[in-house]
Amino acid sequence: MKAELIAVGTELLLGQILNTNAQYLAQECAMLGIDLYFQTVVGDNPARIREALEQAGKRADLVITTGGLGPTLDDLTKDVLADMTGRRLYIDEISMAKIRELFDSQGLHMVESNSRQANMIEGAEPLPNDTGLAVGLGLDHEGTRYLLLPGPPKEMKPMFERYAKDWLSGLMTDEMPLYSKMLKFAGIGESSLEHKLFDLIEKQTDPTIAPYAKEGEVTIRLATKAHTEEEALRKMEQVEKEIRSRVGEHLYAEEDIPIEEAVLAILQSRNQTLTTAESCSGGLLSDLITSIPGRSSVFLGGVVSYSNEMKHSMLGVPTELLEGEDAPGAVSAETAEAMVRGLLERTNGDYAVSVTGVAGPTTSEGKPIGLVYVGVGCKDGDVHVQKLQLPGLRETIKLRAAKTALHQLWKLIKADG
Repeated sequence: MKAELIAVGTELLLGQILNTNAQYLAQECAMLGIDLYFQTVVGDNPARIREALEQAGKRADLVITTGGLGPTLDDLTKDVLADMTGRRLYIDEISMAKIRELFDSQGLHMVESNSRQANMIEGAEPLPNDTGLAVGLGLDHEGTRYLLLPGPPKEMKPMFERYAKDWLSGLMTDEMPLYSKMLKFAGIGESSLEHKLFDLIEKQTDPTIAPYAKEGEVTIRLATKAHTEEEALRKMEQVEKEIRSRVGEHLYAEEDIPIEEAVLAILQSRNQTLTTAESCSGGLLSDLITSIPGRSSVFLGGVVSYSNEMKHSMLGVPTELLEGEDAPGAVSAETAEAMVRGLLERTNGDYAVSVTGVAGPTTSEGKPIGLVYVGVGCKDGDVHVQKLQLPGLRETIKLRAAKTALHQLWKLIKADG
């Protein structure tokens, strides 16, 4: 079954709210085995809503709309679909009774426009709204199915889960659900990963291989349709094995989680702890770590040592490394190593990470923008420092440096067994 999503609402076009409904419904359609080929956003204009519905009806078996079911005059989705299909609108009495009951229970006067939320199209199946007032509907018209859902996610999601899924299941016969598996990689860029997997991606049929990139991380999504999850995993097994043989050293997770979550999960499982020392990243590394809930037992804390004085006083970085004609300077492998050693000496942390460099917009110590050193080490072990020359603007450099530091830490932790 081919589907198309239409989000109705001028506020979406203006960027006043995010269209999170589309993400949710796309995922749900995939799990049901429904192929989604197009997504459209249209404002609260009857002519343009009709044009979007007519276009979608020509190229899809199922058209799902969100929004435009409320009480105001610009809530037009049902009106437009009724007119387009030549069907009459009527008041669904069950929904109308719910609306009256709500207003009466709160001692409020119900204006006539609120009755619009109980409108139903002739021949459609009403879909109750357990968390709001606007009733949804499912309609089969001349072989095309229309599913109308409310716009607010707190209303749309329960309606879809409790009622729309059952309506859709009644339409589906041979469709198989789509199963997917996420493989997360770090320490390798999207282009490099694609290059190593180029022949697999180019020749893909079933399962499909799709790479997605974020700063400092790359995701490979394997997907296939199957009757059961066990069957899907068997179909994906050989492709996954080949991917692992080529880029397995960069694979840090088999689920869609960031590198910092993977690192913290390992440390927590081993009852080990972590500390950080940052210069050019300005606390971003610590922020990434603390964005993962439930890991307070792992992260002891961090030091943001921007100045040479702070590097020396807080971390014990020798002054002769930081200042003087022959000093390597704050942006150097020596300083990155000293920052790690300072943390390990001054705290009870099992692991320590450092970041020092030039994030821009100007050079520092005569060194280029994007030059960064990250250090990682553990108690009673060596300190490893990596030199980076990162492209991008200031915020991009900071994020890439932090993510690289986390990847280096992940490698060290894995090597320690």
